[in-house]
Amino acid sequence: MSALPPSDHEDFARSIRDSGFRFVAGADMRAHLLQHGSLDDWDAFAASWNDLAPDAYLAQVGRHRRRRHAVFHAGRDGTIERQPHQPHYQALSYNALQGDIERWFEPLRQDIADGASLGTVLGFCRDFFSTLAPRTAAWRIELHQFRIEAGPDREGQPTPEGVHRDGVDYVLVLLIDRHNIVSGTTTIHDRDGTELGSFTLTAPLDAALVDDGRVFHGVTAVTPQDPSREAHRDVLVVTFRAQA
Repeated sequence: MSALPPSDHEDFARSIRDSGFRFVAGADMRAHLLQHGSLDDWDAFAASWNDLAPDAYLAQVGRHRRRRHAVFHAGRDGTIERQPHQPHYQALSYNALQGDIERWFEPLRQDIADGASLGTVLGFCRDFFSTLAPRTAAWRIELHQFRIEAGPDREGQPTPEGVHRDGVDYVLVLLIDRHNIVSGTTTIHDRDGTELGSFTLTAPLDAALVDDGRVFHGVTAVTPQDPSREAHRDVLVVTFRAQA
């Protein structure tokens, strides 16, 4: 296992412990990721967002989102292993729009699951989140590829459920691509609704690290910069939840 340099580790950890979140610029995030592996197949990894399936659940309420999903298991110092395909489930208390239902999404492609870039991202998350939870022996990891689409007659809604928690321990939101969109600002909130911070993921590998047990998060709607052209926002969301 490759560890973060102590100074960088402490800088990240201090932010999470003090405020419950941390924005990381893409160049800095790349440097951290490369300590955990390779990004040599990044172009193919990013291109896989062109092969996502429609989110049939949101289509029922007129939202436009594409996604794929996978579940992994990892010991704090061990191998990260993909689990059999299974539904994504959130309690209604965490997702007022689509809680208390099992949502079956198309699975993450196996070539992407086996690729260097995803292994590097998951390795970083495992090592960093494990340092924040020294008593956690193993993790349940859920991975979501999202494409939010916007058009001339509709906004794209990255978080249609509004400001929320995911019901896990830690979250990484990693920007893959923004194409012809404006806005999409991430806001972080305390339990009483007070806004603690905001930032916009604009460059590939810009990231948000979130302590989901402490803070709420949301993302404002995106609209096309040029309404005559296709517009989307691609992100990778990785959640970690302690597992007995």
